[in-house]
Amino acid sequence: MDEIKISKAIVEGYTRDFMDATELDVAVVGGGPSGMASAYYLAKNGVKAAVFERKLSVGGGMWGGGMGFNKIVVQEEGKGILDEFGIRAKEYEKGYYVADSLESVSAICLKTIRAGAKIFNLVSFEDVMVREEKITGLVINWSAIEMAKLHVDPLTIRSKIVIDATGHAAEVCRIVVKKMGQKLRTETGDLLGEKPMHAERGEKEILDNTREIYPGLIVAGMAANAAYGSPRMGPIFGGMLLSGRKSAEIALGILGR
Repeated sequence: MDEIKISKAIVEGYTRDFMDATELDVAVVGGGPSGMASAYYLAKNGVKAAVFERKLSVGGGMWGGGMGFNKIVVQEEGKGILDEFGIRAKEYEKGYYVADSLESVSAICLKTIRAGAKIFNLVSFEDVMVREEKITGLVINWSAIEMAKLHVDPLTIRSKIVIDATGHAAEVCRIVVKKMGQKLRTETGDLLGEKPMHAERGEKEILDNTREIYPGLIVAGMAANAAYGSPRMGPIFGGMLLSGRKSAEIALGILGR
């Protein structure tokens, strides 16, 4: 085997994918369960979508289950999405289903990619592109550059819609409020902040919070609860997956699909 051919194959293959992803229908920031589910349902419906994940691995907090016990729980409503991804789950008590967190992340990632979505890991969100008070894309950089705090200019991704699936930090929303000085579609126009643990309330509110929060920007997953001041839920992930699906449905509606 020729090492240079191996290197060329990797660089050329990645470059083709990256160049194709500079113009998207939907750019998803964050490769946790809600972000990947969103990209899956978008790609499944013929939408050109890509996920940009800061870390080496996708899956967000799902990998570790609860406190390192690699099991997750979903409620009755989320069980159907596990079934669609082919994830095995056992009923613990009525309305509580337990699944392996590693199987769950692996299955969601595989089906998302095979549906046609691209996932770019080790890529950090830095800023947004704006035209006429509408989000029109992302500013990105390598995560290693961000971590090393190097002064290296970023690149841009044009997208008709951006989905903030960055979890507790709600990073895209924070840029809109702090850097752009714009109001979100919340009660006060501000990022209201995540509330303490309340699994039942958080799971109920996450779907209502999943919406277009600023022109061209949809918020999903824990970013939605952080934006609208709802509680965190811990290692129950049905709401995350349902929120990802709903964010895709909202995007499809905006795109007229």
